[in-house]
Amino acid sequence: MTAPAALTRPSAAPVVTRVVIYTILFVLVVLTASGLADLLGRVFDMLTGELIYGTDTVGLAVSLTFTLVAGPLAAILGWLAWRRLAGLPERESLAWALYLVGICTVALIVLTTALLTAVAGAVTGDDGTTEAATGLVWAGVWAGHRFVLRRTDRRPTRLPGTAALLGGTFGLLVGAGGAISTLTSLLDEALATGLGADAAASAGTPWFAGAVQALVWAAGGALVWAWHWFHDGGRAARTALAAVVLTGVGVLGGCLAALAGTGAVVFVLLRLSFDRSDPVPVLLDPLGLAVSAALVGGLIWVYHRGVVRGRSVAVQQTSTLVTSGVSLVAAASGIGVIVNALLATLSAPLAGSDPRTLLLGGISSLLVGGPLWWVTWQPRIAPAPDRSRSAGRGVYLVVVFGISAVVALVTLLVIGFRLFDTVLAGNPGLLDRIRAPLGLLLATGLVAGYHFTLWRRDRAGVGPAGSAAPAIGELVLVMGPGAEPVVNHLRELTGAPVSYWQRAGAATALPDPTRVMQALAGVSAERVLLIVGVDGAVTVIPLAPVQVG
Repeated sequence: MTAPAALTRPSAAPVVTRVVIYTILFVLVVLTASGLADLLGRVFDMLTGELIYGTDTVGLAVSLTFTLVAGPLAAILGWLAWRRLAGLPERESLAWALYLVGICTVALIVLTTALLTAVAGAVTGDDGTTEAATGLVWAGVWAGHRFVLRRTDRRPTRLPGTAALLGGTFGLLVGAGGAISTLTSLLDEALATGLGADAAASAGTPWFAGAVQALVWAAGGALVWAWHWFHDGGRAARTALAAVVLTGVGVLGGCLAALAGTGAVVFVLLRLSFDRSDPVPVLLDPLGLAVSAALVGGLIWVYHRGVVRGRSVAVQQTSTLVTSGVSLVAAASGIGVIVNALLATLSAPLAGSDPRTLLLGGISSLLVGGPLWWVTWQPRIAPAPDRSRSAGRGVYLVVVFGISAVVALVTLLVIGFRLFDTVLAGNPGLLDRIRAPLGLLLATGLVAGYHFTLWRRDRAGVGPAGSAAPAIGELVLVMGPGAEPVVNHLRELTGAPVSYWQRAGAATALPDPTRVMQALAGVSAERVLLIVGVDGAVTVIPLAPVQVG
C-alpha cells in the first residue's frame, strides 16, 4: 500500500548529492589554481634567470599533478554542475550558494595578499615573481566565479550580498592595518627627528620604505573595500550578516581601536606631565601607534555609525549597546587599576616599581571610557518602554551582569586563596598580593550590581512614568509571505519572542503598524496569537493553557 503523497518525506539524497559535488569541486578548483600558480611562477623565474634547472623536481611533479589531473576533473565536474543548474531547485540550493561565496572569498584573499606582497616587495627591490604568479592565477579564479555569481542566469538565489560583505570586511581590515602602519611609521620618524634621534632604518634601506610598503597595503585594502562595499552592493545589504558586519566589525572594531589609541595617547600625556621616571624618548615610543589607531579607528567608527542610522531600530540599538559595552569595559578597567594603584601606596612597593605609572594608566582608561559610556548609555534618562522591553537590551544586561558576576566570583576566590596562603605561611606583604584582585573585584561588583538592578526594573515592566507594561510571553504570527518586517516590528514592540507561521494561499497585505500597536495595547498573556488577514486586517487572540481530560 502506498503512502499518501502529502505524508511522504522528501528525500535527503539531492541535498547530500549537492554537498558532495560542490565540496569536491571546491577542492579541485583550489588544487588546480595552486598548481597553475606554481607553474606560472616557475615560468617567470625562467624568464628572469632565477630558476636553477634540475632542482625541486618533487615540487614540479606536485604542481603538474594538480594542474593536469585535478584541472580536467574540475572542468568535467564543473560542466556537469553547470548543466544541473538549469533547474530552479539547483539554483535555490544552499550548497551552490556556499560554494560560490566560499571560492570567491578565498580567491579574493589569496590574490589580494599575493599581489600586495609583490607590489610592496618591489619598493625595496625584493623578488615578487612567485607572488605575482599566484595573484594572477587566483585573480582569474575570482573573476570567473564572480561573473557566475552576479551576471549569469544561473547565479544562486540564496545568501544575497554575502560575498560582497565578506570581501568588504576583508578589505576594511587590510586597509585599516595598512593605514595604521603607515601613520605609525610617519609619526615615529617625525618624533625621532624632533628629538634629534637617528632614523630607524635597515642597512641600505631608507626610512620611508616601510611607510611606502604599508601605504601599498592601505591603498589595496581600501580599493577592495570600496569595490565590494559600493560597487557590489555591500552597503545596501539588509541581511542579518550585514547587521553583524556593521555592528561587529565597523562599530565594535572601530570603537575598540579608537578607545585603545585615545587611552594610550592620554596615558603618554599624563606621564609626560606627572611621571618622568623614564627618558622622554621612552615615554613617547608608543605615541605614534596610539595616534594612528585613534585616527583610523575613529574614522571607521564614525562612518559605520552614520550607516547604522539608516538601518532598523534593532540594528541601531545593537550599535548603541556595543559602544556602551566597550566603553564600560574601559571605564571599569580604569576603576580597578586606580584602586590597585591606591592600595599600592599603602604597601611596601617592589624594587623599581612606581604606583604613579599604574595610577596614571587607570586614570587614562577611566577618562576615555567613562564619558563615552555616560553619553552612550545615558544612565540619568529612563529608557522608553519599547527600548526597556526590547530583546537586545535584555540580552545585553544579562550578558554584562553574568560576565561581571563570574569574574567577581573568580576574583573573590583568588583573594581568599592568597589571604589564607599568606596567613598560613606567615609571609608579609598581604596587601601587595591582594590589591590587584581587590581592584578588579570592586569594579566588577559595581558593574554587576548596576546592571542587575536595571534588569530587575525592566523585568518588572516599569516605564519612565511607573506604568506597568503589558507582558506577553510569546507571540505567534500567522500571515502570508513577506512577514519579515512585521516580525521585526513585533519583536521591537513587545520584546517577546515571535514565531511565524505562513498561511497557505495568496500573499497577505502588510498591516498598518499603528493598527498592530492598537490591537496589542493592554494585552497580557503567556502566548498571544496574531492573525493578519489577506487585506491586512489584524486579529489578536490571547491564549491560555488548558488541560484536557
